[in-house]
Amino acid sequence: MKADPKASGAGTALRAAAPALLGYTVVRLIGIAVLACWAGGRGVGLPVLLGRRWDSVWYLGIVQHGYDAAIPLPGDVGQPQSNLAFFPLYPGLIWTVSHLSPLSADAAGLLVAWVCSLAAAWGIFAVGRTLYDRDTGVVLAMLWGATPHALTESMAYTEPVFTALAAWSLHSVLRRRWIAAGALSLLAGLTRPTGIVLAVAIGLASVTALWQYRRTGVAAGALTGPACRRVLAGAVLAPLGWLAYVGWVGARLHRWDGYMLVQSGWGSTIDGGSYTLRHMIDVFAKSPDTSLVYAEITATLAAAVVLLVFCVLDRIPLPLLAFVALTLLITVVGAGYFHAKARFLVPAFPLLLPLARGIAHTSRTRAAVILGSAALLSGFYGGHLALVWTHSP
Repeated sequence: MKADPKASGAGTALRAAAPALLGYTVVRLIGIAVLACWAGGRGVGLPVLLGRRWDSVWYLGIVQHGYDAAIPLPGDVGQPQSNLAFFPLYPGLIWTVSHLSPLSADAAGLLVAWVCSLAAAWGIFAVGRTLYDRDTGVVLAMLWGATPHALTESMAYTEPVFTALAAWSLHSVLRRRWIAAGALSLLAGLTRPTGIVLAVAIGLASVTALWQYRRTGVAAGALTGPACRRVLAGAVLAPLGWLAYVGWVGARLHRWDGYMLVQSGWGSTIDGGSYTLRHMIDVFAKSPDTSLVYAEITATLAAAVVLLVFCVLDRIPLPLLAFVALTLLITVVGAGYFHAKARFLVPAFPLLLPLARGIAHTSRTRAAVILGSAALLSGFYGGHLALVWTHSP
């Protein structure tokens, strides 16, 4: 019997990614171990901390009761927040797993998140390896597992799901697999509001590719060749998930701006960045009792800007650069939820590429010390977010 080339290729890819997956798992286990020891001293269980807190409760509510048929309007009695703010792919996955297995909904939510976190680490490794080399890919995946808000990669949150889809979509663009990139972006658009950022990044890459094809004569100067049709198909697919859900919310609420109205109920609006700037200035120059979380978020936003500059100088490919730049832009210009802004940057893994390259090309001892220290710091900070901080991580 002949070996299945597809199965062989998948096995080879998995073996190549094994060091990255193992390294990422070790980094996250360090964080979870720190949290477990800390939580044990307080009599709090890990399943509650990871699977039934903050946004996780909203997802479980959608699984159990469905979406709201209407939203409270200004002046109405009761909570103004609506679960229509949460995109449907993750709760849909939870519902599917819980109905096809003996797992409860909260256990299914954690299982989906953990599987997707490994898929994300694999995709991040693949991006780093494609751009540079295997060592850079391994370090990049481990660094992603040791970011300050990496706790959310192990929680029943959408960060691991969205990052997995974004990483593999961007990797598909790098490999010129346009339809796969568009399909993955479509799914990402059903996962988080920032799915539109990924779609825009793929759109920009598509325009660039079409221009290159036209200049090199691949499509004989027309948009009718097979290569160009694949590019166009990917670009068309990319935003459909986001557009479908936002359009569905509008139809459900009988308002074209229904989703924007839902977000305003949560206090999420666009003010051009004045809200973020005021809070950063307050942390640096005014508040005498700044919390650890606010200081970390301010430092993370500042570091993200610096890392973006290094990404530009390193000339990382346009789709990755557009993805991280637009993610950072949306994070900064949005008003509300300053305490969550560093978490919003968790999917922007390409920002870590300059660090990953530097660590990958130092000695193994130094790399181990840096990554081990980062894992411990991330673990202790994750414990602070879960057990000390009183808002969502």
